[in-house]
Amino acid sequence: MTLLASAADTITSGSLLLAVPLAFLAGLVSFLSPCVAPLVPGYVSLITGLSADELLDGRGHRHRALAGTVGFTLGFGLLFTSYGVAFGSIGSVFARNQATISRALGVLVIALGVAYLGRIPLLEREFGPQMRGRGGVLMAPVLGVAFGLGWVPCVGPTLAAVQTLAFNEGSAWRGAGLSLLYSLGLGLPFIVIGLFFERSVAALQWMRRYRRRIQQLGGVMLVVLGVLLVTGTWNDLTIWMRIHLAFWKVIL
Repeated sequence: MTLLASAADTITSGSLLLAVPLAFLAGLVSFLSPCVAPLVPGYVSLITGLSADELLDGRGHRHRALAGTVGFTLGFGLLFTSYGVAFGSIGSVFARNQATISRALGVLVIALGVAYLGRIPLLEREFGPQMRGRGGVLMAPVLGVAFGLGWVPCVGPTLAAVQTLAFNEGSAWRGAGLSLLYSLGLGLPFIVIGLFFERSVAALQWMRRYRRRIQQLGGVMLVVLGVLLVTGTWNDLTIWMRIHLAFWKVIL
């Protein structure tokens, strides 16, 4: 079996087929949260070393914007992926009690989702680690790690949900994969906005206008996921998908 075929088989194993889109969506919800989206222009300026006027001009700066935003994403992506490795490994160690612990974590996810639906003062603030001076492309990965640590209070609910899924997978590699997808959901918008900053003004205004609704949508997603984990329906869905995927693989 080739590496590509093996990867495809892993992704379509049932549980990951459900978890992968949720992990990416959780990252996107984190990006759109009230304490991240409003500060995107400042973040992009810091990690590229470009002023707002230079970003708006766009010409001759796209390579620098790409390098800065990719480096920034790699920084916090490495941090969050390490969390996934840790939680996936813990899940494999406690395999015998995995169902009970998953239910307990599901209760936590529901609580975080309910909190996300309401108004959490910390989530409403436009904040970030206080960095002075110009960062620039060379410092972008370091800033990514720093912002990843500073964002924990803000992205905590969605990040915790993804780590719960990583624990439920019981595999360091799968946990890393889910956290990587979460990081992509959070980081790709930075890359796109950095590359096309002059065309992103309207999108940034839209995010500001609907940020509370987006946060509430994220809260609903977390509550639903938590309920699936607590009731054991998540495992039931996983088993059902594995059975049907195996059937179609045989047919095809």
